[in-house]
Amino acid sequence: MRIGVDLGGTKIEIVALGEADDELVRRRVPSPSHDYDAIVETIGSLVETLERERGTRGSVGVGTPGAPSRRTGLMKNANSTVLIGRPFERDLSERLQRPVRLANDANCFALSEAADGAARGADCVFGVILGTGVGGGIVVGGRPLAGANAIAGEWGHNPLPWPQPGELPGPPCYCGKRGCIEAFLSGPALARDHLASGGGESGGAAIAAAAARGDARARATLERYADRLARSLATVIDILDPDAIVLGGGVSNVAALYDELPARLPAYVFSDDVATRVLPARHGDASGVRGAARLWDPASARAWTAT
Repeated sequence: MRIGVDLGGTKIEIVALGEADDELVRRRVPSPSHDYDAIVETIGSLVETLERERGTRGSVGVGTPGAPSRRTGLMKNANSTVLIGRPFERDLSERLQRPVRLANDANCFALSEAADGAARGADCVFGVILGTGVGGGIVVGGRPLAGANAIAGEWGHNPLPWPQPGELPGPPCYCGKRGCIEAFLSGPALARDHLASGGGESGGAAIAAAAARGDARARATLERYADRLARSLATVIDILDPDAIVLGGGVSNVAALYDELPARLPAYVFSDDVATRVLPARHGDASGVRGAARLWDPASARAWTAT
């Protein structure tokens, strides 16, 4: 039995996968996001309860915001800032009395979609999270890539490419810089842009619904968003040239993006043709936790044995 845990800003989700990758159990609870010790204890209790119910012990993989530093082992780059500077992997391992594998939540998402999701069969996959933040994960040959600095795929903290009038210096980002991709493309950023353009307070789903009804402001907001997303993904394609890009997170549910992006990417990608597929996640918001469970799969294990 492989157990996966997805630690989010508002919830903690757990899943147990069987031998045939079937979900034996999946549940979620609110996350005590501002209390580090309570996070460790909540995950420990969830795992123990699941194992007691199933009558067996499992491997444990955890998807987290941020990642452990290669140098110190302490968490870094987490928008759940209570984790930063803490030995999360060590503390979880001690709480559960076994080795635990941690990976960035976007890497877990990409791993899930590459293994048996929308990008199944693709050799190189870039997984994108468009939610509270903007994350990215890379899987090549079934193996999640963490990188020498444990930041592979962190496209959200690069600057927005080819900035247009009015996009400089850009909104502030929690990382301390301005104009990051995340500050333009997260779910909250989409809502702020719509409000600033006179469209009122709305989330991504409401904006998309209004655009479908013919609302001109909503349509303009989505067009700005799609163009910014296309510019940002074009730089990823120019560097990584993935077979598939899979979108996840709340904004990925805006169906218009899957028409807008293929139409816009050719203007920015350095190629005569753009063969990279842009796909919605097959497993939806369960993909991250399924990928966390897969961190102990043989192909994934190479990411740990090689470092």
